[in-house]
Amino acid sequence: MELQKRLLAQQPATPPPSPPASTNGILSASDYNGRLDEIRRTEYPQLKTVFLDHTGSTVCAASHIQAFAAELMTQIPANPHSRHVESQWTQARIDHARDRLLAFAGTSAERYAVVFTANATAAIRLAAEITPIEQHGEFCYTRESHTSVVGVRSLAADQGVHLRPIEFTDIGEVTAPARCRGTSLLAYPAQCNFSGQRFPLNVADTVSKLYGSTSDTHVPWWVLVDAAAYAASSPLRLDAHGAGPDFVAMSMYKIFGAPTGLGALLIRRSSVPFLRTKRYFGGGTVAGLTFDQPWQVYRSDIEARLEDGTVNFHDIISLHHALDAHANIYDSIDMVARHARAVTEYAVRELQALRHRNGRLVCEVYGHTGESVFGPTVAFNVKDRAGRYIGYMEVERLAVMAGISLRAGRFCNPGAAQKWLCLSAQELMKHASLGYVCGDDHDLVDDKPVGALRVSFGAMTSIEDIDQLVKFLLYQFRDYNMSESAISRLPIDTMEISPTALSVNAQVDKVIIYPIKSCHGWTVPSGTSWPVTRHGLKYDRVFVLMREHSLLPMQQKQVPNMALIRPRVDIDKSTLVLDAPGHESLEISLRPEDLKLETTETQV
Repeated sequence: MELQKRLLAQQPATPPPSPPASTNGILSASDYNGRLDEIRRTEYPQLKTVFLDHTGSTVCAASHIQAFAAELMTQIPANPHSRHVESQWTQARIDHARDRLLAFAGTSAERYAVVFTANATAAIRLAAEITPIEQHGEFCYTRESHTSVVGVRSLAADQGVHLRPIEFTDIGEVTAPARCRGTSLLAYPAQCNFSGQRFPLNVADTVSKLYGSTSDTHVPWWVLVDAAAYAASSPLRLDAHGAGPDFVAMSMYKIFGAPTGLGALLIRRSSVPFLRTKRYFGGGTVAGLTFDQPWQVYRSDIEARLEDGTVNFHDIISLHHALDAHANIYDSIDMVARHARAVTEYAVRELQALRHRNGRLVCEVYGHTGESVFGPTVAFNVKDRAGRYIGYMEVERLAVMAGISLRAGRFCNPGAAQKWLCLSAQELMKHASLGYVCGDDHDLVDDKPVGALRVSFGAMTSIEDIDQLVKFLLYQFRDYNMSESAISRLPIDTMEISPTALSVNAQVDKVIIYPIKSCHGWTVPSGTSWPVTRHGLKYDRVFVLMREHSLLPMQQKQVPNMALIRPRVDIDKSTLVLDAPGHESLEISLRPEDLKLETTETQV
């Protein structure tokens, strides 16, 4: 709000001044003792734009990459299944990495085992495969679960397990002993990657106390926590939660920016004796087997038993340097949590305060109200002065032009998207039948958003980043009317959105548009000015080819010969001319009064 007061005091056509180095001491107690600017300068020189997609992936530190590269230049990481010196050195680094990751998660090897996986998704799938769910048991997952958790229902359904999507508040009722159906799996995220809403980590302990588990038994409910989004900005402290979850899925690049090919499944040691034997085995997971008889003996230690093939030892070595850099830069994950909380509170306050001159909200923020706890992720949609939604894809395109990186869509979280956007399952299925799919450009259906914008903050996010976002939204959309022909109220080059982004010494070499999606592009003649409309470059991707009686546009992936069609715009005649080898040219008028629905048959 402080920033907005400064901006709104000026004339609408006058761009605001660059924000000061600090904003009224907002982060005076949580910018790492005044070191944030220096941290960004030395450790994150790649931050040339306003990067606000840390839930997607955060930014890796320069010291991490430099130290990792230096080690690769002086050591020989080798396959740990061999017995030579380099192999034994690599195995020692792997074992040490497990201990360090457990310490980062607030526990130790006495309570948890670390099984390295390709990513958090692989960790979640592995947990589902080894949970001894009984056929009459249940797989329950909460509304805010990521697609990777929801996908477990396919594995559970193959086993005849009852599927039960629930609200987090229903967990107590669902897990009550009175309605126990047998061994079951409960999965939920520690933090929703759509809205940032957080959920307590003590669910497993609460369930354990309901049943009074002993060392030689396991309670009927197994608990899987998806901590991929949560662990990047908050301490897990697994030892502080009593019994603790049976499984915790983690992603390294979400926390450190790199390595990207490494996840981990933390498994509670006391649960290991009750695990189901994994059906597939490979690499070093067996201690002995025969070729011509269905006999194999699995290794005794749980890590070797579950890590199929050779682990990603290069990325595990990189993890050491990621942990070192994180500790050296931020001291602890607690300091990161403090900083992320301050940035999030400031961002939410500023976004919620944005108003059109008639008093209507500019941003509809999802969540971050009431008694619920939210992490550094904020989802929202933008509205015009009449309260109508502005397509989030259009907002994202303008943000990119302004040097701001954010996320648009449903973020692989169907339950949270349905909740906050008020979308029913029937609506989503109808959209799919019309050809609308996740990740396409359809952002408004019947004037209703089918996704949202998401900004998320990391350890190195600054107040200035938030100020640039607010400045962008204020000058692009304050008092904007959806009926106007152009979405941008001010030219991008007058906004001074991101000084670092705009200082790049670059020039446009050529402009290429693709009038027909999946066909060849057309280069705008050199020296010719070309209009930019509310949908982007004029005539760019405005046409598609469709088969008769089909609702889906044809794509080059399915029809490779579409690449042979070469559209070109005849500027003088306002026509689109289509050329293809062995065929006569086809000319289509681009004049609004001539554009009519018609069918033109050709063979290409």
